[in-house]
Amino acid sequence: MSRVGTVPVVLVTGIDATAMAAVTIGCQWDLPRAVVVRHDLDVEAQQLHRVVSDVDGVVEQVVHQLDHACVSCALREDIIPTLERLCADGRWEAVVAHLPVAAEAVQVCRLLELTAAPHVRISAVVTALDGTTLSADLLGDDLLRERGLHAAPDDDRGVAETCSSLVEYADLLAVTGTSDDEGRALLRALARPGVELVTDTSRLDGRGLLDGLHQHARTEAWVSPTRPPTVPLVVNRHTWSLELSSVRPFHPERLLEGIELLGSAGVRTRGCFWLPTRPGDVGVWDGAGGQLSIGTGSPWGSTRPFTRISVTGTTPSRARIGRLREDFDRLLLDDDEIEARGMLWEAFSDGFEPWLGAIRRAAA
Repeated sequence: MSRVGTVPVVLVTGIDATAMAAVTIGCQWDLPRAVVVRHDLDVEAQQLHRVVSDVDGVVEQVVHQLDHACVSCALREDIIPTLERLCADGRWEAVVAHLPVAAEAVQVCRLLELTAAPHVRISAVVTALDGTTLSADLLGDDLLRERGLHAAPDDDRGVAETCSSLVEYADLLAVTGTSDDEGRALLRALARPGVELVTDTSRLDGRGLLDGLHQHARTEAWVSPTRPPTVPLVVNRHTWSLELSSVRPFHPERLLEGIELLGSAGVRTRGCFWLPTRPGDVGVWDGAGGQLSIGTGSPWGSTRPFTRISVTGTTPSRARIGRLREDFDRLLLDDDEIEARGMLWEAFSDGFEPWLGAIRRAAA
């Protein structure tokens, strides 16, 4: 149910500026009583460019100097305050927000849960994509920096990791240009079940984006690293998805030595894991295109720890399914190790300090 006094906001995300602009303009024409705010980040100049416009023309155009040129700073200093100001203005029935290229809507939505913005209601997150490069953008090995798309001086994210995350958080996918069957199948495999895929942006229903497509709790549950395991294996004509899961932890030494076995090129991997040296910590796994990020999430709390890595690929990598299962099992504690030491180990170091931080406490 919508809160009284709020204004629906459509967030447009993506890694391709042309596709994002096409979707934004389409929404603006479809919603004549909407205002569009476009933010572009100039990392080198440490500037955030903001343009606000409606059907009558440009309302405001501002260059905001940032202390640090990064999306987090831009959100706090300008994007969230601007959304609240436009929604509270009363002149427009909706806001279409074109986020900086490669900025993730999840950051906006989560920050709005913590920030006073009483007039803002995120009604839809639309991810705009270039149909001609779908497979490369979702599974390739390019870095954002190599394409000039990095969102901060130290932004070392991969294109595939970023684009996959945008797809997974979306309420609607809008594809511009010509796309092939493999690319569209990959989008459907990564997106939350039920998310609409629009391959002709002229048919994008702007009005429908105001009806509450975005449900924060549902979306967060889908992208959560600790999402419960689902169907173990799904194989379609162009894609496959494999769920690797166990209540056992990874063996720290074997994981360090063989982590690339699961985080290799040509697939999207994400999920959670735990280590016997860190029984209270959720290990977060996020990889695509041969790039892999690991870190820590919220503590397990009362949830029994488990390890789950979801892997998605296309037909060329299908032969690896059996090997992935074998490699996953080999990285877990085996029966002999559990019998000898149990699943909780006391240790001062396990080799994962550079990524997971110091071991906070030894197991009892």
